[in-house]
Amino acid sequence: MDTLKKTFAKKLLDIKAIKLQPNDPFTWASGWKSPFYCDNRATLSFPDLRNFVKLQLVHTVMAHFPEAEAVAGVATGAIAQGALVADELNMPFVYVRSKAKDHGMGNLIEGVLPAGSKVVVVEDLISTGGSSLKAVEALRQAGYEVVGMVASYTYGFPVAAKAFADAGVELQTLTDYDHVVEQALATGYIAESDVELLHEWRKDPANFKK
Repeated sequence: MDTLKKTFAKKLLDIKAIKLQPNDPFTWASGWKSPFYCDNRATLSFPDLRNFVKLQLVHTVMAHFPEAEAVAGVATGAIAQGALVADELNMPFVYVRSKAKDHGMGNLIEGVLPAGSKVVVVEDLISTGGSSLKAVEALRQAGYEVVGMVASYTYGFPVAAKAFADAGVELQTLTDYDHVVEQALATGYIAESDVELLHEWRKDPANFKK
């Protein structure tokens, strides 16, 4: 697994899907200041990498959640990846909105699954875990059994680990913060002096100040 995490981290860096700017932090939608930005959706633009991500997610599902009968993607970032995984596994697919539509049928879950299906959730990125676990709760409320979640990347925040543990959801990811930083340093993308700042940020991202 560590080999996969290193390999995928390098691939993300190669296509500039991950940007590390310790001296010029990004502002996330949450308002957090971050020296780190990850856009896994960029992988969809590169056919070879798109196929790599699809197959690695499929292998992860088969290895860790063999009981899965259906796939759910979390809108919007994991709709495409979730559909690709479901197609490869020949399973039914739905996606879960962040909130119910305010028109038409008012759906929160788009698509139809057999009643009581055992569902594996596909996500693109895990930060605090809040939006991902909202999707899990929506599926459970609809009567489905969530057997676990697979994602391309996680920041590995302690708050997310606790949230997943509290919700009783097993999370498996293709790569993570530690492996990206390791590969960024190995390839000269960042300097040794940047690493301490990045680690300080991850300890308390909500209060990070450069």
